[in-house]
Amino acid sequence: MFKGHPKGLIPAALANMGERFGFYTMMAILVLFIQAKFGLNEENSGIIYATFYSSIYFLAILGGIIADKTKNYKRTILIGLLLMAVGYLLMAIPTKTPVANVAFGLTMTCIALFVIAFGNGLFKGNLQALVGQMYDNPEHGKMRDSGFSIFYAFINIGAIFAPMIAPAVRSWWLGKFGYTYNATLPELCHQHLNGTISENASQRFQELAASVSSNPVSDLTAFSNDYLNVFNEGFHYAFGVAIFAMLISLGIYLKNKNNFPDPALAKAGSDEKTTIPEMDAKEVKQRIYALLAVFGVVIFFWFSFHQNGLSLTFFARDYTVLKLGSLELSAEIFQSMNPFFVVFLTPIVVAIFGWLRARGIEPSTPKKIAIGMFIAAMAFVIMAVGSLDLPLLKEVKEMGGLPEADKVTPWLLVITYLVLTIAELFISPLGISFVSKVAPPKYQGLMQGLWLGATGAGNQLLVFGGLLYAGVPLWITWSVFVVVCVISMLTMLFMIKWLERVSA
Repeated sequence: MFKGHPKGLIPAALANMGERFGFYTMMAILVLFIQAKFGLNEENSGIIYATFYSSIYFLAILGGIIADKTKNYKRTILIGLLLMAVGYLLMAIPTKTPVANVAFGLTMTCIALFVIAFGNGLFKGNLQALVGQMYDNPEHGKMRDSGFSIFYAFINIGAIFAPMIAPAVRSWWLGKFGYTYNATLPELCHQHLNGTISENASQRFQELAASVSSNPVSDLTAFSNDYLNVFNEGFHYAFGVAIFAMLISLGIYLKNKNNFPDPALAKAGSDEKTTIPEMDAKEVKQRIYALLAVFGVVIFFWFSFHQNGLSLTFFARDYTVLKLGSLELSAEIFQSMNPFFVVFLTPIVVAIFGWLRARGIEPSTPKKIAIGMFIAAMAFVIMAVGSLDLPLLKEVKEMGGLPEADKVTPWLLVITYLVLTIAELFISPLGISFVSKVAPPKYQGLMQGLWLGATGAGNQLLVFGGLLYAGVPLWITWSVFVVVCVISMLTMLFMIKWLERVSA
């Protein structure tokens, strides 16, 4: 599996694990934290979530420009790691809930999120450019797609554990105060305190409050205040775990930094191991146009795929039985499915591509991306079929939560995440590989930044996922993503010959 790959590949991937740990911590709990902390609805919490995740990727463009201009990729990456750790520290500082001044509290939270996003922007694209330069060496060039698949698998090892550790910390903190976890309770607590709870929901609230407390509940207002405060303190401490993951990545990076290649040295002709041919202006333009076309297409994949941290997380909380046999689940735990499947399936996908390559029939990278779009569409077909008989969210809220008997099996989400992950393996690591291969040498950092910027644009569109989830039947919500992915696939197929010619 590692034969023919540069020695720096695995250390670079391990240095990226902390970023992935933090990323998936946020994906698992951020939108739920915002709702539980500030009492926001799906639409408004979705706006904050989408803006944060889009900022991570949009700021990667700035990170690429900074690295290209300063010619110091390694220092830019290091500063990014440090800023991310500072941002998680700000998120980890516990503040009282319910929040006395919601506007101020949200502002401080958004500042912490911006620090994380800016650090990520300095780090992510530039590390990918560094890995790409390893494969500019002709000795390793033919292994580029496989190399980025391996890189992608290793960075996701940290992501597997984040959605498990974050809710475990939260539940552990609840247990210290004699409470147990219930996904529905924070919203009902806010409704009770605000006087907006319906009669049916109020009865349900009393039942749930009694079931999660080891002590009798005689005052629902006192219970609401205390449960919200303890619940959110647990979330704050869960953010703190990401700090340790970032410090581990920092140590790995510092230990291996001097052994990594440097794109700046390659541009200056100072790296004897790497030879990058000069390109004329016409070829540079063709390559940039091809990359921009691919960026435009993958925007809509990320708009669909990153519903895992928003509408699919809401679905886990509101419509899914949080039990698998005797195993108790949380809404956040499903975020472990994607990175687990990435790590598990990558060797299989790499082996299949290797088998096809040995026989001279491996699809081109653009074709793989088009196939990935089709597979993503099939994932949302599964969700649409599984959601046909489910009530609107508004009706669920009026009930105080959907009865367990009417909820769907957790296997629906598990299978959906499996199919979505297969799609991701055809698009994300291979897209990064495509960018590193096609990008003109003097624009490596910028082009990796723009790839991430396209992801950012898709993430900003996540807002519509929250709006659809809250406002229309679920099967329509998922069908929108089916249509988007199919259109993206057809667009990619239309451009295949041109893209293959440019990247040859």
